[in-house]
Amino acid sequence: MRILRFRSFRMNRNFISSNSAVLGLRGIVTSCRAVVLQRFGGPEVLELRPNVEVPDLKSNEVLVRARAVSINPLDTRMRLGYGRSIFDHIYLSYWAAILVEASAIPFAALTAWRALKSTARITEGQRLLVVGGGGAVGFTAIQLAVAAGCHVTTTCGSQSVGRMLAAGAEQAVDYTAEDIELAIKGKFDAVLDTIGGPETERISINFLKRAGHYMTLQGEAASLADKYGLAAGLPLATALLLKKQIQYRYSHGIEYWWTYMRADSEGLHEIRKLSEAGKLKVPVEKTFPITQVREAHEAKDRRHVPGKVVLEID
Repeated sequence: MRILRFRSFRMNRNFISSNSAVLGLRGIVTSCRAVVLQRFGGPEVLELRPNVEVPDLKSNEVLVRARAVSINPLDTRMRLGYGRSIFDHIYLSYWAAILVEASAIPFAALTAWRALKSTARITEGQRLLVVGGGGAVGFTAIQLAVAAGCHVTTTCGSQSVGRMLAAGAEQAVDYTAEDIELAIKGKFDAVLDTIGGPETERISINFLKRAGHYMTLQGEAASLADKYGLAAGLPLATALLLKKQIQYRYSHGIEYWWTYMRADSEGLHEIRKLSEAGKLKVPVEKTFPITQVREAHEAKDRRHVPGKVVLEID
C-alpha cells in the first residue's frame, strides 16, 4: 500500500521534568490525514483517510506540517504505475509548504536547478534553449537562467508566449505556428528538453555548440526498470545512457544527460532567495481542497489546467 501523507492531526503531550524543573514540552504526532493508493490506476484509486498512523521518525528526520502541496506530472505518472519497480517500497510524498504559492515552487525549481547548475553549470553570458518553456520546470528554468545572466530562448504554445517573454526569455517560439528549426538562430551552450522524444532530441542536439550540454527530463531508467525489473532494468538503462553519451560525444562533440529532481540544500537556499527577491515565480492556476484530490488529479490528467495545480490542506 502506498501512502501520500499530508498533515498531522492527533497529538499526545508529555511534560518531562527533573529535580522539580520542567525541562520541556514534547509533542508526539501519532496520526495524520493521508491519501492512500492501494493499487495503480486513474484518479478514482485515490482514497482520503482521516486517521493513518505516522511511522516512527529516525534521529535525523523531522515531521513537517503541510498546509498546501502541488501536484506534478510525475505524481500522476507514478499513480499510474510509472517507476513502481524503483519506488515500490517507499512512501510517495508531495512537497510541503506553508503557503499555496510556495508549494508550487520546490519540485519544479529543484529539477531545473539540477539541470542548469549541477549538470550544465551555466554561467553569465551563455545561451540556453528551453524546449517546452510553458510547463513548470521549463518556466522555472527560464527564470533561473535569466537570474544567472544567460540569454534564453524557448519554445511554447501560443497562449504562453507573452508569459515567457515577461519572464525574461529573449525569444519565445510558438511551436504550433512556426518551424522551430527555421525560427531559432544560432547555437546554444545548453539545451533543456522538457518534452523528450526522438524528434525534439534530434532538433535540440543540432542547436548545440561543441562541448554543449543536452539535458532531457525523459530519461528511461524508471520505464526500463518497470519493464524488466530492477536487476535487469537499471543496468540496461545505464548501458543505454552510456551508449548515447558516447554516440553524441563523437558525432556532435556534446554532452548528453538524463536529468531528475534531487534534494539539494544549496539549491533550495538559492531558490528561496530568488523567490523572496521576486525573481522566481511559479503561478498557481487552480487550487483544490484535499477532499477533492481525485478531481485535482483528473484535472491534471486531462490537462484542463495548463499551469500548477495545488491541494490546500487546511
